[in-house]
Amino acid sequence: MGFKMASGVVVIPNSIRDKSSRIYLVNWYNNLLKTNFKDVQEMGSGACHCQIMDCVIPGSIDMSKVKLDAQGEDDCKHNFSLLHEAFSKNGVTKIIPIEELIQGEFRAHFELLKWFKRFYTTNDQNKKYDPVKARNSQEISPILVPHKLPKDAQQVFTQALNDSESAMSSERETFTESEPELTSDGTLSDSITAPPSAQTEDENGLNVEVKQCEVRLTKIHQNGRTPGENGVVWKGMAVRGGLGLESSLRQKPPTRTLFQAGGRTISSPKGVDKDSTSAPESQDEVSEETSPHKNTPRGRRKMAYQDGKGFPTGELVWGKVKGFSWWPGMVMPWKSKSWPLGMRRVEWFGDGMFSESYIESLLTFRNFNKCFCKNSFASLPIYKEAIYQIIELASERCEKSFVEAEGKKEKELKLMLAWASGGFLPSGPEGFSPPDAAAHQDSSDSATSDNQPPAKRKYVYKNKANAPVITYNKESIREMVKEKGRKIDDFCLSCGSLEIEVQHPLFEGGLCVKCKGNFTETLYRYDEDGYQSYCTVCCAGLEVILCGNASCCRCFCKDCLEILVGPGTFDELKDVDPWSCYMCKPSLCKGNLKLRPDWSVKVQEFFANNSAMAFEPHRVYPSISADQRQPIKVLSLFDGIATGYLVLKDLGFKIERYLASEICDDSITVGMIKHEGKIEYVNDVRTITRKHLAEWGPFDLLIGGSPCNDLSMVNPLRKGLFEGTGRLFFEFYRLLTLLKPKEGDDRPFFWLFENVVFMSANDKSDICRFLECNPILIDAVKVTPAHRARYFWGNLPGMNRPLATSLDDKVGLQDCLEGGRKAMFDKVRTITTKSNSIRQGKMGPLPVTMNGKEDYLWCTEMEQVFGFPKHYTDVNNMGRAQRQRVLGRSWSVPVIRHLFAPLKDYFECV
Repeated sequence: MGFKMASGVVVIPNSIRDKSSRIYLVNWYNNLLKTNFKDVQEMGSGACHCQIMDCVIPGSIDMSKVKLDAQGEDDCKHNFSLLHEAFSKNGVTKIIPIEELIQGEFRAHFELLKWFKRFYTTNDQNKKYDPVKARNSQEISPILVPHKLPKDAQQVFTQALNDSESAMSSERETFTESEPELTSDGTLSDSITAPPSAQTEDENGLNVEVKQCEVRLTKIHQNGRTPGENGVVWKGMAVRGGLGLESSLRQKPPTRTLFQAGGRTISSPKGVDKDSTSAPESQDEVSEETSPHKNTPRGRRKMAYQDGKGFPTGELVWGKVKGFSWWPGMVMPWKSKSWPLGMRRVEWFGDGMFSESYIESLLTFRNFNKCFCKNSFASLPIYKEAIYQIIELASERCEKSFVEAEGKKEKELKLMLAWASGGFLPSGPEGFSPPDAAAHQDSSDSATSDNQPPAKRKYVYKNKANAPVITYNKESIREMVKEKGRKIDDFCLSCGSLEIEVQHPLFEGGLCVKCKGNFTETLYRYDEDGYQSYCTVCCAGLEVILCGNASCCRCFCKDCLEILVGPGTFDELKDVDPWSCYMCKPSLCKGNLKLRPDWSVKVQEFFANNSAMAFEPHRVYPSISADQRQPIKVLSLFDGIATGYLVLKDLGFKIERYLASEICDDSITVGMIKHEGKIEYVNDVRTITRKHLAEWGPFDLLIGGSPCNDLSMVNPLRKGLFEGTGRLFFEFYRLLTLLKPKEGDDRPFFWLFENVVFMSANDKSDICRFLECNPILIDAVKVTPAHRARYFWGNLPGMNRPLATSLDDKVGLQDCLEGGRKAMFDKVRTITTKSNSIRQGKMGPLPVTMNGKEDYLWCTEMEQVFGFPKHYTDVNNMGRAQRQRVLGRSWSVPVIRHLFAPLKDYFECV
């Protein structure tokens, strides 16, 4: 959605939720507009909104008419009317809730400010806009926000309920602070507080200093039973691939349901009973003094750890849960009056689960560089979110902001990681220590963190601008499938939606549009342990059970097992060792989880390359069951520096034999030295005969990319496909024809051919005609700092799925440089065998500066640009020119890893 202007198209932001916190939002506006606001509501005059509009659409608002010092209702309405008029003239359809804004409602201010931030960041910002100059060097005055005392108990009661609902809604929808404010450890404030003290006059005309009063909210459990003193404790949680249940396993927190007001604690007038001892306060029910601008704890049931072993309540920690990498969490109060010595109750970031962990399995968050796992960060979205949440909380405690990220979460996360890995400077780890252990105590009813995720298994879709919000619940599948006329194929197995886009390729059921995209991207993502990163059914899940069969990399999450198979399934399977998954033994399927009989074909059709419609589709090979998979045998033509072997080993394949045809001595030396002689070299591809193939084979994978010198249009003397080195393509085609399985041979055989994109249309069509398929185009710039657009022809499963980045991929050039060197560009041109290709343009600058002078990329830096380990080509005293030549002819490692990953369904892995 957008509208035309002289300067281009201005985009109106969609309804995607902005997770900016209150503190971050204020800092963002201060940094952009050069103001000095302290809170969201101080920006309620409308002047800030007008200036953002003037910045995005220059001239849309006459800033001389904006009342920058607005305080009263009329002045604020004047500013918002200017804004509304600008919206109308420029076709912006955003509705401004003027009445709520004038009344000072926090929620209305908060949401509108977030919308304007998205409005600004979505469009091409006016970099030359000077906010101070635009308002003639005048300051935007903060609007005064009065704090009123409630007049009577009924008003306090009503306001408490309203604010409680608002706070819970805010937590679910925006992960931000709301009124009543979130506490420093994430619990919701149950009290509506007056100012810390107030002078008032009693009936006799005496001045009395009255301490604040509080209204407490008590949970009512839906089952009608009165909760015990310790609340409800959920058992359960299994380990990823673990056997049996331990006290350190994750536990689901109790859900918050209904609340009822009650006077559990009411403070006495300050100064009146000061010396009274007739009614001392209970240690379990101590009321805290709070400030309207200060995060406040619940102030009930303070069960501080007093065993002298450290890790107080509120401490940010790393915890070792069996089957996972070190996971970030926060120490929470114990759920009863006593607890086992040497144990702590930990809430895990990312999923909000709880564990009872021994202190020996905990480390403080200061050990970031030791515990942070790059592979989990790259492959587990929930781990990535957990890291974001804990660093966000740590930065708030340290009063550290990342306003330079301009609201872009990926950029903000990158800055957060740099801050954490650099030692949390300037405050250091001491800055995020819990300021007061008591400030992190919660009630025995429930505990939530300020980083609590939204309700699991629920998704919200907005098909049209004014369409109602529809919430789908995966748990509803169990009951709704029993309804007349319903069957499992009517439901999305990932989220429970009824809006099915495609059928699930593995199990009976469907996938909605959103879940189809997620399934496409993540089905072939693997962790460092070789197992799938996500559940085989839903491509999500927090707790998973791994298949125990050798070479099977499948895993199934607790949600899918409990909902689709039956309640209690997850706990039953924890004790089965080894457990064979539903893919290995379809007979184990029961309930609503039913494996498709033709799943091994359907999954390949799911990833079929639809661009190849001019040719007969490739033969589809069904996936092989784990117990029948064999090691892979590979023939690599024009092998270069053994990129194929490097990637296969990195993915965990068991390689029976890897034969490589290569004539460059330098490339052969790299392969032999770096892979310890495990590659068999067979010299010139033109010398390979049918007899050789019969002796060496049969092969499972044929890969290669013939020289591009005579194909690339960059070469003015190119000879084309049928002359010079161009005709070496036909050597690949010849061997491919000899290696293809004969009719009736069901043995899976895969192949991949690569070449440049910038070739003539005739050459491309000729290659397509011989290989009988269209290519896919992949540019490595998405996963590396350098452009490297290449065509790939082949029959690998899922070749056309989206190319996804991971944390280990060095996407920016600065990430690849050695210390003391500065990248002048984030992305560079394609690096070829020519040294001049390092320049950014024929006579352009070099991409790096050092000591104020331009410099070429060093060899180790070029290696990392391509995705190779440092010093990968540092063999046999090769010089810079030699190393660039072998690198310039190689493949991009992250791209080949992306293409090879689906083969794990066919061949044995270690």
